[in-house]
Amino acid sequence: MVGTAHPSTGVEGVEGGVGLTALLVAAARAIETHRHDSLAQDVYAEHFVLAAPASAAWPVRIQEVADGDADPLWGRFARYFGLRTRVLDDFLLRSTHAGARQVVLLGAGLDTRAFRLDWPPGCVVFEIDRAGVLAFKHGVLGGLSAAPTAARVPVPTDLRADWIEALTAAGFDTAAPSVWLAEGLMFYLPNAVETSLIDTVDRLSPAGSALAFEVKLDKDLLEYRDSPLYTSTKHQIGIDLLNLFDREPRPDSAGDLADRGWSTSVHTPFEFTHRHGRGPLPEPNDALAGNRWVFANKPLDKLLDKPLDKPVDKLLDGPLDKPIP
Repeated sequence: MVGTAHPSTGVEGVEGGVGLTALLVAAARAIETHRHDSLAQDVYAEHFVLAAPASAAWPVRIQEVADGDADPLWGRFARYFGLRTRVLDDFLLRSTHAGARQVVLLGAGLDTRAFRLDWPPGCVVFEIDRAGVLAFKHGVLGGLSAAPTAARVPVPTDLRADWIEALTAAGFDTAAPSVWLAEGLMFYLPNAVETSLIDTVDRLSPAGSALAFEVKLDKDLLEYRDSPLYTSTKHQIGIDLLNLFDREPRPDSAGDLADRGWSTSVHTPFEFTHRHGRGPLPEPNDALAGNRWVFANKPLDKLLDKPLDKPVDKLLDGPLDKPIP
């Protein structure tokens, strides 16, 4: 049952810095949810936006935006997040239908997949994020009497700390195939932290595991400082994304995984716009031009050193046993 959210505690976890971007994505998901041609449904998203003073005045429907879809932030950028949500929903569900039963959300933010997706029986969703963010989410969802559709295990820890110990202490089985998700996370991590994260996921993933994450390939992000997407985000809601992104040279995490025996597939978001018929397309001075969505799996025959034929693409295409709402 979804009702009126109670005033939440822990709001400081999402009121500033990178935490505020979680509210931005929640607003985008709320707008996507209310579109007549929505790609993803998240009935909880708008409640997060309205519960935090920093975002309470933000739109949660495209009809509330003066310029509608022409608005760079709440039109194009929000549609990007809606598309990303759908693509990653599909990947996670197909990975679990293929056999993985542990789902690990790295930097989970205000992700509600544990509540809104139709998981196969026996799935456990681990949500790793800072305690303040998880407390805010718990407060809002508790006020809505939301019930998870899989076993949900919050893991309140910082990814810069010893999150491995916290995850295993929460019941994570290092011998079982898992599907990992780092949605909108790598942008903010220093080079060394991203490299360590990829190394850790590899070490904790037996054959049959899968991973999806998002990276930027831009060599100089400042070239896009005047792009409509970044300027509108800064001027309309006060989030300067370029000041939050880590601007060190990025590691080749997809290549690193391939060297370790993973099968990897790297895509532009625009490929999925064409696939679904909805979403952003390239434009001049495009801050999305360098974004890449990376999908990887650790083949079951890894020990034979014989990669499967296009296993990742099989996780991106084809019908699900049950449709995504």
